[in-house]
Amino acid sequence: MSAFVIAARRTAVVPRGGAFAKLSIENLAAPVLTALLADAGLGLQDVDEVICSNALGAGGNPARRVALAAGLSERVAGLSTDRQCVGGLDALLIARAMVDSGAARVVIAGGVESYSRRPIRLATDPRGGPSMPYEQPPFTPWPARDPDVTEAAAALAQRLRITRNDQDHYAVHSHARAVAAQERMAAEIVPILGQARDAFTRPLNLALAQRAAVLSGTITPANTAVAADAAAFVVVVGDGFVRRGGLRMACGVTLGARPEEPALGAIPAMQEALRLAGIGTGDLRVTELMEAYAVQAIACAEALGLDMSRVNLGGGALARGHPIGASGAILAVRMFHELTEGLGLAAISAAGGLGTAVVFERV
Repeated sequence: MSAFVIAARRTAVVPRGGAFAKLSIENLAAPVLTALLADAGLGLQDVDEVICSNALGAGGNPARRVALAAGLSERVAGLSTDRQCVGGLDALLIARAMVDSGAARVVIAGGVESYSRRPIRLATDPRGGPSMPYEQPPFTPWPARDPDVTEAAAALAQRLRITRNDQDHYAVHSHARAVAAQERMAAEIVPILGQARDAFTRPLNLALAQRAAVLSGTITPANTAVAADAAAFVVVVGDGFVRRGGLRMACGVTLGARPEEPALGAIPAMQEALRLAGIGTGDLRVTELMEAYAVQAIACAEALGLDMSRVNLGGGALARGHPIGASGAILAVRMFHELTEGLGLAAISAAGGLGTAVVFERV
């Protein structure tokens, strides 16, 4: 059996504190599920499982909340996953495995994140002192191998000699592509609270980018994806449900890499996914590559020798924002709407040195 994506939708991506700031994750996600089922011609009772990536929700079972809010059958238990940035694509791989094995026929998979409503994290002092808030959780058991992700991006830029000018040019190009693609991206966005386009996308120019304050080394807010709120999901089914075509999930892989350089985590995953598919980068019509940092996208693209004219045709996260648990699923939604024929690759890195890559084929 093969697994296919037959519908793919998302919300607009809105920076934290914006129009979606008061929405719970289920209120962000439920309208997307409703639109998906209408697109796929499926009913509420047809869904066997919902797999939802969420990185900042502090436990519970977000997938169950989303399934209930969308009006799905109460038999849908919901499966939540947290692999940080790669989780949204991992949700699709889990759905693929369930469909391939016969464990489910129809699975909704993706991710949702409300950066605006993330709970405050506190670390308990084992000596009895006051608990202290923190931003980045530990991604390895060794602090020396668990750098701040922005500082790690700056160190990578220095090591690879990717200049601030290189990064700023990349960010400007990402915004330009996103601005040019706004009309066609309307077909994939489910309007919520009047938000029918990505709120952060703007005609960024080099002069504006170069005035941005330094975060670390050559890393600035202009060449870094902003924290954001969004939801993105797809419908994954077996070949018996493919009526009007869709995207076949040819293969996919999640791998670990060096935690000291989390931005490069996607490279071995992309290499392995291409090997498993028996193809090269020249066979790709579309690549959706995560842009948490411009240096990350540049380094991953150069390592694979990707044709940049086919990478992020509608811009990337630099022009939208980074809703952590949903970002990988947004790549899949973009792929569904951009890949009109042939093969495509979606890939993303995560803190801790993780990478996920999926090869899709339009059928």
